[in-house]
Amino acid sequence: MSPEELKALQKEVSTRKRIATDCASKVHDLVEDRLWSAYAELPELARQTVEACEAWQAAKVNLEQAGG
Repeated sequence: MSPEELKALQKEVSTRKRIATDCASKVHDLVEDRLWSAYAELPELARQTVEACEAWQAAKVNLEQAGG
């Protein structure tokens, strides 16, 4: 795998990690600031967070398998 391809995979991992962190931040903000008025939003936010974490994990595995 070329250095450019490895760099692209590393960027993908970083992007996926940022997205997962943003999702987790939304869950945190909801719980901290408006739990009692917005608790019904938690299942959807949790689903999005889990999907984002799974996407990050898959990207990380791809990078590790590529030797990065």
